[in-house]
Amino acid sequence: MNPVDKPGKTGALMPVEDALRQLLDMAEAAPIREQEVLPLAECDGRVLAQDMVSTLDLPPWPNSAMDGYAVRLADWTGEPLVVSQRIFAGAAPQPLALGTCARIFTGAPVPEGADCVEMQENAEVHADERVSFTQPLHVGQNIRPQGQETTVGERVLSAGTRLGPIELGLAASLGHDCLSIVRRVRVGVLSTGDELIEPGLPLGPGQIYNSNRRVLCSWLERLGCDVIDAGILPDDLEQTRTRLAGLGHVDLILSTGGVSVGEADFLGIALREEGELALWKLAIKPGKPLTFGHFRGVPVIGLPGNPASTLVTFALLARPYLLRRQGVAEVEPLRFEVPAGFTWPKPGNRREYLRGRIEQGRAIIYRNQSSGVLRSAAWAQGLVEVLEGTTLEMGDRVNFIPLSEVLN
Repeated sequence: MNPVDKPGKTGALMPVEDALRQLLDMAEAAPIREQEVLPLAECDGRVLAQDMVSTLDLPPWPNSAMDGYAVRLADWTGEPLVVSQRIFAGAAPQPLALGTCARIFTGAPVPEGADCVEMQENAEVHADERVSFTQPLHVGQNIRPQGQETTVGERVLSAGTRLGPIELGLAASLGHDCLSIVRRVRVGVLSTGDELIEPGLPLGPGQIYNSNRRVLCSWLERLGCDVIDAGILPDDLEQTRTRLAGLGHVDLILSTGGVSVGEADFLGIALREEGELALWKLAIKPGKPLTFGHFRGVPVIGLPGNPASTLVTFALLARPYLLRRQGVAEVEPLRFEVPAGFTWPKPGNRREYLRGRIEQGRAIIYRNQSSGVLRSAAWAQGLVEVLEGTTLEMGDRVNFIPLSEVLN
């Protein structure tokens, strides 16, 4: 990577990091505080509202990590031992009799007095059913101690954790049948412009189908939001005011279609009249224009209207904002470095997020990176980050953000 200019030196354009920081600050100033208690089966994808504290040791007692034989090491002199009991998982064993061993199975409690479990592969069962061992024994081997995973009073998961199958399994292992979670974020979604028409209707002159609505509504549902589909805003100031007023119960109004200072930008006019509006020009491509404001106290994020611009700005800016409103600490996607499988000879003054994928260990990019081409994202596995003011040669290192990191 060849830096031509210092990152962040973007003139009047706001660096992506600055915009994200401002959005997260605003999110933290308006947290979703309401909680609800739900059974585990309904908590997938939701956000934990209170720390999960262990009320038991896990495991509750020492147990065997192997199928084998439980032994008191002091009793093992090299001579075969009598098997005094068989212990299955779920059983309550008797204390180990002196001079004997116990047949034991994975997960079963280790009997009192035993301090070693030898795996059955290293055991020899004689004709008289006594057992000897072919390898040296050690105190504690193949025994999972009580509290190995967690102990009483230990914080296992922090409030703000997004719950998935693994976290729910952990909760179940601690005996939880329900959890206190943050209520869903209510998001009103609307698109702007007379040129938009919903799929299934015939296209008129100058019209295009509204793809952003489906992208955002589906994405928000994956994020666990309650989605209020407010449809398409016509280019009419009075209807814009009425539609916005009907969304007074949501936590966020999310629009697509640029809000600017033009006389036909009725969403921007309504925000200025009955709230506040900040129009940022970001050092990002695609997606330079981004709006944040309020309408009668309800936060509004206005994303650019081109499909790829909508995707990039929602993934990197609106999604973190929504997660932080719910108290999630880690809101930025994981990214990793890979060699570039393409060249980038012309430096830009904006950070570019190219739709790309990994082939043979290198990042390659879709042939058409136009902000209006949604097909590029359908082909891609992730976003390739090209820093502002840089050029790339084949093999230079670039950051890759998997789409799987941002789509859920």
